[in-house]
Amino acid sequence: MAVPLVPHPPHYRSVKLRRTPHRLPPHPSGPLGGPGAGTPAGTAAGTAGDQLPGGLQVSERGYTLSLDNPFVTAGAPTDLRFRILGADGRPVTDYRPAHEKELHLIVAPRDLATFQHLHPTRAADGTWSATAALPAAGEYRVLADFTPAGTTEGLTLGADLHAAGDLHPAPLPETGRTATVDGYTVTLGGDLTPGRPARLTLGVTRDGRPVTDLQPYLGAYGHLVALRAGDLAYLHVHPESTAPGPEIAFTGTAPSPGTYRLFLDFRHGDTVRTAAFTVTAGAGAAAEAGTGTEAAAGAGTEAEAEAAQAAPAPEGHRH
Repeated sequence: MAVPLVPHPPHYRSVKLRRTPHRLPPHPSGPLGGPGAGTPAGTAAGTAGDQLPGGLQVSERGYTLSLDNPFVTAGAPTDLRFRILGADGRPVTDYRPAHEKELHLIVAPRDLATFQHLHPTRAADGTWSATAALPAAGEYRVLADFTPAGTTEGLTLGADLHAAGDLHPAPLPETGRTATVDGYTVTLGGDLTPGRPARLTLGVTRDGRPVTDLQPYLGAYGHLVALRAGDLAYLHVHPESTAPGPEIAFTGTAPSPGTYRLFLDFRHGDTVRTAAFTVTAGAGAAAEAGTGTEAAAGAGTEAEAEAAQAAPAPEGHRH
């Protein structure tokens, strides 16, 4: 049964690349870098202690993500406007670019049915703007990943966005180990492992032939984002691979057992495409490797409850 969502007024202060294959140099560590980026100094990768995963807080380390209007209507392009406020309450206007951008924006609904990786533009007064597609009504999470100038460690802030309309809740889609998008087939290898680094590979083919001329996108041949079902805790890693396909390798650590959605952005033929997977970290991962993601809706429930109790920071890089 459709559940109508009615918007309310805000009641608070809004808070042609050449296709010649070539190799990229390895990504540097640090924000938007390789495995271990964002891990506090002196902390071993995968043992980040009690540090929270990215995207769970609207404020952190004196910075706040402030949406101009968190109440919108689904079904039409939405102009998102927001600011990053400093400890003094003023908009931040100076950032340290990472992977060719000052700020990376992720927009995803709570049911993780869709995913958008946006690159907003910043006005001189510190106001960021981007156009987002909100195809369905429901609760969305807006994640801003950035590094303020003068700092060495990036952070990811998250805020809720409410899209009014007829809501039709649905379970996470089951994907198995392959995903297709625009005639491309992407095959996932490896498993997320709670609490320790794990290697994931994603192989790209087209019409049964390996794609060996992937194009760089934001300085890499692929970008992988993982969002934990239940709270949308955010993990972003960049590839180990420096060759343009067909396989892109990543290393990352799941912050807890549970169900995750993986979103791979890759570029080919001058177009960026996204392949999505539903996976299970911890109990049930082995079964998933052979039979798909049947455990995603059921086995993830207990794991997500544990995740709410304790969620160590993910290994790898945040976008």
